[in-house]
Amino acid sequence: MKLILFFGTRPEAIKMAPIIHELQMQKIDFKVCVTGQHREMLQQTLNFFNIRPEFNLDLMKKNQRLNDLGSNILRKVDSILENEKPDLVLVHGDTTTAAFTSLAAFHREIKIGHVEAGLRTYNKTSPFPEEINRQLISRMATFHFSPTISAKQNLLKENIEEEGILVTGNTVVDALEFGKRKIEELSNHEISNLTGIPLESLNKFILVTGHRRESFGEGIENLCEAMLEIVKIEKIDFVYPVHLNPNVRDTVYKKLGDINNIHLINPVSYPVMLYLMKNCEFIISDSGGIQEEAPAFNKKILVTRDFSERMEGVEAGFSILVGTQRDKIIREASRLLKDSRRSQKLKNPYGDGKAAIRIVRSINDNFGDNQR
Repeated sequence: MKLILFFGTRPEAIKMAPIIHELQMQKIDFKVCVTGQHREMLQQTLNFFNIRPEFNLDLMKKNQRLNDLGSNILRKVDSILENEKPDLVLVHGDTTTAAFTSLAAFHREIKIGHVEAGLRTYNKTSPFPEEINRQLISRMATFHFSPTISAKQNLLKENIEEEGILVTGNTVVDALEFGKRKIEELSNHEISNLTGIPLESLNKFILVTGHRRESFGEGIENLCEAMLEIVKIEKIDFVYPVHLNPNVRDTVYKKLGDINNIHLINPVSYPVMLYLMKNCEFIISDSGGIQEEAPAFNKKILVTRDFSERMEGVEAGFSILVGTQRDKIIREASRLLKDSRRSQKLKNPYGDGKAAIRIVRSINDNFGDNQR
């Protein structure tokens, strides 16, 4: 078997890392190609998980349009597929990298394995462009590694053949188990040095992230205004690693750049983010990955989106959909701060940390006789 794993963003790298480690453990031959859809944040994660890609396309450019990025991925990935002639391409989730890599493989009649298959909002603009990306990948993939029963049911409703679907749990839980061991070695003092925030002097803090395209403009402004109001009425700090995209960064620093109790910092490494999640009161975010990671730390999350493809977290009581409505964010944040049951232990709906084992076993079962 000849296998290539393709990814390009930090969340993809985090979720593919356990599969890479399991492939190494099982001594299965494979190669890794990163597109560089994220650059600095991706490299930090590759270093943390000790991943050394055979190919790095380094495609990220400032203010790059999706069509430009997609066409570059399609062209450069096609060249790799032509030279390497893999039996199987493995992609993750719903990024532009995953969608256009899958299209390139499909055009060459190469089998595609889709990790984290079947997530849906059925609203084609939320999240944008991810919802359409993952639906397209599902039409092209042969193997669908679904993180939950609900995700499998979505695929069955779309007439995906059941024999091609495997419920695995989410590999983010596998990655977190590795990451948790690493952050045990970190102290408040070390984290303070890495972030520039005197964490030991903070009483309590809320962790904030935000980067979705559909929130650019008014959505980000509403989030900032909600934070300004919350620090007026609550004894709380905010720690906000601000995404590098200027559509986010310019607005956030203009609104919050010199506000006491709101600590704006550059994007942080994966272990630092885990440390912040572990030690915060709760999280406000539009991130899909953080919706899956928060339950591992038993943290509630206010999801600044109107729709979520991760409704298991909502049903389990971890996630609360607030959209980008200023008043709703303020109301729910204040309620959580006063809720004495916030730390009550809830069951993680995203798996048992053995997803990578199941995925690699399935790959081996399907291609093991042809290993090289």
